[in-house]
Amino acid sequence: MYKISHLENGLENIDGFYFGGVNSGFKDGANDLGFIRSNEPFDISAVFTSNKFRAAPIRHFLNYPKNFKTNFILLNSKNANAMTGKEGVDDINWLFEKLNNITLLTNPIMSSTGVIGYRLKKEQIANSFSKFDLNSKDNNGVVSAIMTTDSFAKYTAYKVSLENGESFCVAGICKGAGMINPAMATMLCYILTDANVPKDDMDAALNESVDESFNCVSVDGDTSTNDTVMLLTSRKTKAYDKKAFSEVVKKITKELALMLVKDGEGATKVVEFEILNAFNDDEARCVAKALANSLLVKTAIFGQDPNWGRIASTIGASGVTCNEDSLVIKYDDVLIYDKNNKELDKIREEKAHEVMKKSSYKISCDLGVGDAKFSAYGCDLGHKYVTINADYRS
Repeated sequence: MYKISHLENGLENIDGFYFGGVNSGFKDGANDLGFIRSNEPFDISAVFTSNKFRAAPIRHFLNYPKNFKTNFILLNSKNANAMTGKEGVDDINWLFEKLNNITLLTNPIMSSTGVIGYRLKKEQIANSFSKFDLNSKDNNGVVSAIMTTDSFAKYTAYKVSLENGESFCVAGICKGAGMINPAMATMLCYILTDANVPKDDMDAALNESVDESFNCVSVDGDTSTNDTVMLLTSRKTKAYDKKAFSEVVKKITKELALMLVKDGEGATKVVEFEILNAFNDDEARCVAKALANSLLVKTAIFGQDPNWGRIASTIGASGVTCNEDSLVIKYDDVLIYDKNNKELDKIREEKAHEVMKKSSYKISCDLGVGDAKFSAYGCDLGHKYVTINADYRS
């Protein structure tokens, strides 16, 4: 048995890591350069974007041998270092040569977010390394360093207390607000733990949790060049429980994923698309993601239009096994459609409108053709669903 308790102050609960951020002149009055480090090399698991045009930091990471250890992650915002060719990777190596004069590095890695297509202003970045307090534990400092269009800081933390009296902590930070699609998002995410977790368990827990969280959210249907989720362990405690660790990592990634949806560019509502009684797991996942990613459904959510037609149409267009006679659609507990109630009467329509006014609610679709279920998460696109400038951010 074990107990999971929420903690304040994010990464600051994790023993063995140091982190913080500074302003290097790319943002007005806010951090744009950050780090996560340890005195000893640590194991790292990572999941990256499915976009074929992977940014330079990801390609740099993948140049290392499998299961390498690192002791330093350099983070920057305002420039994605994407679509910059070999020079983009060379710029990263140049930065680490400079940083190695300040602190001894082991297989350092970098994560970037911002505008695509521009080389890093590496001299300006390097000139700010001396500002780092490499022994700081500043959760807000490192979170702010990776924020771009985010309207709020995204982080969470938990303590796992085991039956034998031992305990470990897991915490995560994340950035992201737009270009979010059910294939990760425009996001950087770092999950830190002091648990004595084996590397194979880290890989399994991360992949499973990403599949059930970040790969289930949608804002505007695009997938970025820089999407990154990393799991790091200092192993500073002797405590570990495989089931508890997997559960808390899933809990953290789901919380952070829902924060991404809540902070979607222009989004005003978060909606869970719950699929029940689908033919199989693959079809349940397929239709849930189709609903979460549908622009027609997003505009209906924004307009608070309870017409079930866009929901049914998207289900049918997804190609899954379905039948209009077995389909049941509900908004929270309000029946919207079944074979005996195909037209919304005034009472149900008014109740549906009330549901759709809420900042979060559930659209439940019972396909009635099997026993599989799955949930994906989406939002409306709101008044900001426009091109706000000529730069393509990642």
